Amino acid sequence: MASEFKHSQVMALPNHPSLHAHDYRQVVIGLQGQTEFELSGRGSLVGPGQGCLVSESELHAFSGVGHNEILVINLPEPLLLGELSMKQKVDALFAREAYFQLDSQAQTLVKALTAEMVANPNDKLLGRACADTLLCVMERHFRDQLAPRRHGQRLNMDIIDLYIRQHISRKISVAQMAGSVFLAESQFHQLFKTQVGMTPHQYVLMRRFELAQELLRSSELNLTQISDSCGFSSQSGFTSAFSRQFGISPSRFRQQD
Repeated sequence: MASEFKHSQVMALPNHPSLHAHDYRQVVIGLQGQTEFELSGRGSLVGPGQGCLVSESELHAFSGVGHNEILVINLPEPLLLGELSMKQKVDALFAREAYFQLDSQAQTLVKALTAEMVANPNDKLLGRACADTLLCVMERHFRDQLAPRRHGQRLNMDIIDLYIRQHISRKISVAQMAGSVFLAESQFHQLFKTQVGMTPHQYVLMRRFELAQELLRSSELNLTQISDSCGFSSQSGFTSAFSRQFGISPSRFRQQD
């Protein structure tokens, strides 16, 4: 993502899409705004406290969404080979799902370390130390979160619902939802369908419709604004989906209420 190689850096992505690959691993963590990544055909929005793991030689697309800022940690193989313990931590980290969500404690640490790097952009030793600290904390954090689970493990729907509410105006992927509760996407999908009785995609759509009904009843927003607020791709798409779901158009629903 940068012409001059740096071990770690804070940067903003341009709002036009780019596509490339590199021969080293990379950890990306959202700091401000939102960015969009597509790794091996799987796309996801990355916001503050979220991130993704880019493997070596993996073709990936990326772009910024308005004002944005991300932390990028580059991990060249020769650097890791000299430090076996760090290489093991990085290998374990990259064995998990590509997209992830950090908890509040980890996000606080990210902000503190990032502030140090921004205040001292030319201090390469400091940048390396901050990046190493963050990698160690992430590896241990995810290792603890992904410990073997007991039979009958249930998802914490309060956390999932909070994540959906915070991001409902945007595209929400299953990978992002899984990351919010520190699960692999396949495991999350299976647990979710068993526990909730519908797929994650169906559940998110239900939440979008619930918000749309609430806004139609209690707000003066027009249909385009409601469509945007609920994360539909267009006002016409929203009207069509709403009408199929409820057998009545959004305009008629508002009039009846």
